[in-house]
Amino acid sequence: MRPARLTVIAAASVAAALTAVTGCSQKSDAGGNDAIKVAASDSACDVSKTEFPAGKVQFDVENKGAKVTEVYVLFPDARIVTERENIGPGTKASITAEIKAGEYEIVCKPGMKGDGIKQKVKVTGKGAAEEKRSPEADAAVAAYRAYVVTQAEETLPKAQAFADAVKAGDIEGAKKLYATSRIGWERTEPVAESFGDIDPKVDVREDGLEAGQDLEKDWTGWHRLEKALWADNKIGDREKQLADTLITDLTDWQKKVGQAEITPTSIANGAKELLDEVATGKVTGEEERYSRTDLVDFKANVEGAQKAYELLKPIASKNDPELVKQLDTQFAALNTLLDKYRADQTTYEFTSYDKVGEPERKELSDGVNALAEPLSKLAAAVTK
Repeated sequence: MRPARLTVIAAASVAAALTAVTGCSQKSDAGGNDAIKVAASDSACDVSKTEFPAGKVQFDVENKGAKVTEVYVLFPDARIVTERENIGPGTKASITAEIKAGEYEIVCKPGMKGDGIKQKVKVTGKGAAEEKRSPEADAAVAAYRAYVVTQAEETLPKAQAFADAVKAGDIEGAKKLYATSRIGWERTEPVAESFGDIDPKVDVREDGLEAGQDLEKDWTGWHRLEKALWADNKIGDREKQLADTLITDLTDWQKKVGQAEITPTSIANGAKELLDEVATGKVTGEEERYSRTDLVDFKANVEGAQKAYELLKPIASKNDPELVKQLDTQFAALNTLLDKYRADQTTYEFTSYDKVGEPERKELSDGVNALAEPLSKLAAAVTK
């Protein structure tokens, strides 16, 4: 999970709002050759137009502040429609979207903390978002939906075995089951995150709690139990209770995941988000700071991104064959690099991340970046 995110609510109607394509530079129907300008600073979020027609819209974001920022497009009830994270001071980023009529908020989040600075916008009329998908796109959506449902269904028994070990007070047994209980979640995390409060309950890290939340009362999920097992080396009544809570929350996720609104561009953007998760949490060693099982999560994130890409590949091959060649090459290279730390190609036994030196971490980071750059263009290729 990304630390200190905006709270999100169920995404059942996300595609009815916006299908986002990040990292590209198409023209905006709303403003002719001119994109909607978003000037983000440490104290303001200025939007050049607060009303524009539906269709393909480009938002050009410039961070004029001294802090790294994030920009979100939201419904007024805080559902995340699309986002662009880690926009550094003095840098620019673009978000191209197909957006339907409705009311939204553009939110700049300086320092990537708190509720952010909000600007209401209104989208009117009908546009390209009304167009019917191709048979290839429909097939990709159907296959990806089946994939995320399967991952949720396969996660539950693994998580239950982990929870049972915690409740039995079996510290070593729980440690052995911890990492593999998270694989299905990590493969499909962007979809899981769309269901609002499930992600903070299940996957929040200690430093991801919002201001005002109580560490003992409000910190739940896998990482709370991870700390108990590895850092505290004890299982008490609270941990046993949290094991049951974890299963309750994951069961809720499993019931909802089949209802997620999935589109070709959300699949593509989700693949890029998984690589961002690797870059900001796994490569840095922040995600599994107690268990040091970061490489298991790393591999699962890459697998989820590759599955999304493979399902969209028939579309991308027609629209941008050169991009497909780059993605095939970079996925293969990153997987080869990861497998150097894998004890057995048939299992998820990876080297403990505290035993991976700084040069090797830099090599992994470079591999992620080499893949992330072309992967950021996949959504644009899908919409050509």
